[in-house]
Amino acid sequence: MIEMDSTDQTILRLLMKNARMPYLEIARECGISGAAIHQRVKKLTDLGVIQGARLIVDPKSLGFDVCTFIGIQLREVALHGSTVEMLRSVPEAVECYFLTGKYNLLIKVYCRDNDHLMHTIFDKILTIPGIITTETFISLNEIFSRQVSVEFSDQ
Repeated sequence: MIEMDSTDQTILRLLMKNARMPYLEIARECGISGAAIHQRVKKLTDLGVIQGARLIVDPKSLGFDVCTFIGIQLREVALHGSTVEMLRSVPEAVECYFLTGKYNLLIKVYCRDNDHLMHTIFDKILTIPGIITTETFISLNEIFSRQVSVEFSDQ
């Protein structure tokens, strides 16, 4: 675990809210110089705490109205690497997790509609060697999405 003081936490909290926030504005919020903010952000980046900034696009605004989570069971766990590489080539799959429990993998998939989803499952995912079964969970609505909290805990 990386040790962070309250200033580091404030910097992270501000950047998580707005990755484009100017360093001088962050410096004013933290009560330190802009150069100190640059140094701290570089330190947090070098330590791997900050792994970059990204633009977040709303899939629905692009016509991807169906969000699903698909549990994937593999014939053999040894096929994990090759299966993941083949799933990586499915553009509708945007996230992939290795799991414990009933399924070996869980992927998040965005499709335009149910026909697109059916095509994606049957013509792309189920054709990947080693996948023996899937279970699809359709998301009706995303309630919230957030990153981990950087606040100090008294516990």
